[in-house]
Amino acid sequence: MTITPAVPVVANAASTDAMGRPLDVARPPVFATVAEERAHRKAKLAGAFRMFSKAGLDEGVAGHITVRDPEEPDTFWVNPFGMHFSMIRSSDLVRVNEEGRVVEGGRMVNGAAVAIHCAVHAARPDVLAAAHAHGPAGKTLSSLEMSVEMLTQDACAFYNDLGVYDDFTGVVLDAEEGRRIAGALGTRKAVMLRNHGMLTVGTSVDSAAWWFLTLERTAQCQLDAYAAAAGLGKPPRQVSPDAAEQTYGVVGYEFVGWFQFQPIWERISRDQPDIFD
Repeated sequence: MTITPAVPVVANAASTDAMGRPLDVARPPVFATVAEERAHRKAKLAGAFRMFSKAGLDEGVAGHITVRDPEEPDTFWVNPFGMHFSMIRSSDLVRVNEEGRVVEGGRMVNGAAVAIHCAVHAARPDVLAAAHAHGPAGKTLSSLEMSVEMLTQDACAFYNDLGVYDDFTGVVLDAEEGRRIAGALGTRKAVMLRNHGMLTVGTSVDSAAWWFLTLERTAQCQLDAYAAAAGLGKPPRQVSPDAAEQTYGVVGYEFVGWFQFQPIWERISRDQPDIFD
């Protein structure tokens, strides 16, 4: 399923009040200049790292989120190697080209970020942002002989929209393995990296970050469901394919991913304004 551009429609919300007057809803911003758009993308990226930290999705130096530069889309912004997610500001971000060379910023970049994200961005012109971290539930699920199952409404956001990369050969530092991961992702919005974790993509930092957060929570719910089911002596109840497909049409499209991130962004940007520095 190829990601489509964000559309300002929320399927489960009324668009007018009782008098027929239009109701306001958050919409993706429009920018007057490239400089404004770049500043916005970088602030959102810094905010996404703060969210990952709050959600426990930081593990030492592991993990990275990237976003394309609006003026030079064959380059992308990424976190500096070894900086804690909770401290990242817009000014700390580093810009890297398709070869993984730093073109702006004075800090090193994680080699795995280069190998994976360069390949994903090159293979997917529709992808603006990509997110990867070593979340505990995602790592655990990736080590089992299963993928994400349709056990909950939230899981249905990934119905037929999550690939699996079945090979683990160590830390991803080779460009060719990055290309294989991109191939396993295909046209989907997420891929499970066996014995490693998860990766999500989107047409905005907002959606890529939200897809990762909800995928991590979905993995945790699945692990909990199977643990509880073992005590009951029966497997977890699956959502039917028809219901999963219908639910995906409500919770799995790109604008919803962007929209779900907005309350998180509002809180982080208000509580931690140094992300704009």
